[in-house]
Amino acid sequence: MTRSLFATRLHEADLGDEALLADLAHSIRSLAEDDVAGQRWSRDKGYRGYTSYASLDDLPRRDPAFADLSRHLVRHAAAFASDCAFAMPRKPRIDSLWVNLLRGGGHHSAHIHPHSIISGTLYVEVPPGTGAIRFEDPRLPMMMAAPTRHEDAPEELQPFVTVQPRPGLILLWESWLRHEVLPGTGRAERLSISFNFA
Repeated sequence: MTRSLFATRLHEADLGDEALLADLAHSIRSLAEDDVAGQRWSRDKGYRGYTSYASLDDLPRRDPAFADLSRHLVRHAAAFASDCAFAMPRKPRIDSLWVNLLRGGGHHSAHIHPHSIISGTLYVEVPPGTGAIRFEDPRLPMMMAAPTRHEDAPEELQPFVTVQPRPGLILLWESWLRHEVLPGTGRAERLSISFNFA
């Protein structure tokens, strides 16, 4: 008998609110035009586009669209925490939330989100040719002489799992899970909102 051990969960859901997506897209573009500190940080760090990651930490108080989104995300995070069997005295709370306007060809190298328990992304606008998000098996550094897997191996046995974004897609994962945004082939801007829960 063979059993699967040490599952890594990935929560996928659809926002299901086209009007909110449109409001968020407008807000992201407005922030990208007005947030001088975010523009400077993005330029200095070589970010291909704009992110509010290091400049704005009050988006849900600043903009009603982000307040509405926060309520959606808290429900999804609570469901995900339950699915992960987290023993928590209360619902997870949003610790940080930032926007990303990634230009064509842009990418994010592999990283984790320290000091959080749940991280995630909502895709707002996803033009053709947008790069996918790729998750890495956390055991890779310990696999030493493990052979490669067959290309048609089940998803749970693959060393990397790639998810193609679409507008309205919400993804949640445990914050220790290493992930990256692969370079895309399109030229249009990809809009997304990333967040962490404590």
